[in-house]
Amino acid sequence: MMGGKEMKIKQYKSKRVFPIRNKEMKIKQDKSKLVFSIVGNSFISIFSIACLLPFLLIVIASFTSEKSIITNGFNFFIPSGEFSLEGYQFVLRNPSTIIRAYGVTTFVTVLGTFGAVAIATMTGYVLARKDFKWNDQLSFFFFFTTLFSGGLVPWYLLCTQALYFTDNLHALILPGMFSVWNMIIAKNFMKSIPFELIESGKIDGAGDFRIFYALILPVCKPLLATLGLFTALSYWNDWYSSMLFIKSYELFSLQYMLQSMISSAEALKRVALLSGLDVQQMPMESMKMAMLIITTGPMVLLYPFLQKYFIKGLTVGAIKG
Repeated sequence: MMGGKEMKIKQYKSKRVFPIRNKEMKIKQDKSKLVFSIVGNSFISIFSIACLLPFLLIVIASFTSEKSIITNGFNFFIPSGEFSLEGYQFVLRNPSTIIRAYGVTTFVTVLGTFGAVAIATMTGYVLARKDFKWNDQLSFFFFFTTLFSGGLVPWYLLCTQALYFTDNLHALILPGMFSVWNMIIAKNFMKSIPFELIESGKIDGAGDFRIFYALILPVCKPLLATLGLFTALSYWNDWYSSMLFIKSYELFSLQYMLQSMISSAEALKRVALLSGLDVQQMPMESMKMAMLIITTGPMVLLYPFLQKYFIKGLTVGAIKG
């Protein structure tokens, strides 16, 4: 009888002790999570501020007078009485030129991004298929081109003499339409998609193209957003193709047109200095900052619309069971 009472007493004590221990463990876990959250958020906040400060400095400098920039340097505030729009006035003194360059760059970016993302995803989808027997051989063929290339001169001769990429918009779109790295990213992403999804489409009688755009693409929204943003940035910031292939001023991209304006202004400033003329009225520094704002504005505004797809999971869609 005593043994039975002692067992009951021990069980009663253990029932009282274990909840206390569980509460202590939860309190410790909550404290560790709180410390981790504070440290992580602080680090991310500091890193975000460090990324935003250069852009803020550019914005402020674009509205600062040339005299203040030369005298005091770049500051995070506009000195009293030194607010000026002379940089923007100098850049936008011929608005039709900027608008035309914006139109060329926007057209090239939209069309090139659509084609590049379509080619990268379709190629990656084929190479990620388990039932495609040549995927390893073709993957090596694509990867080999990232290790060795023919060089700039053969590539330029091919584009100008064989493909006739001279003074037309094809020269700004086609050379950057296929990226092996984007294809590899698409292939690795699509490998994570269950093959049962493709088989369910085959069971329903769908062809390869219908499976691709009806079943695969809806699951690949994060991939499409990532490739689209990277490709759009590449096309938007491209000035090298215009320098190589474009001769007509009407077909200059925005980046190359603004770079030409800066080069021309600097050349005029050097000539004026050699001639002994007054060059104080030419806002070189504020003009450069204004050009940066004009060229980067659209891409900065585009990112918030694509941000939600970066944090989305791969749970879009369903697998027929």
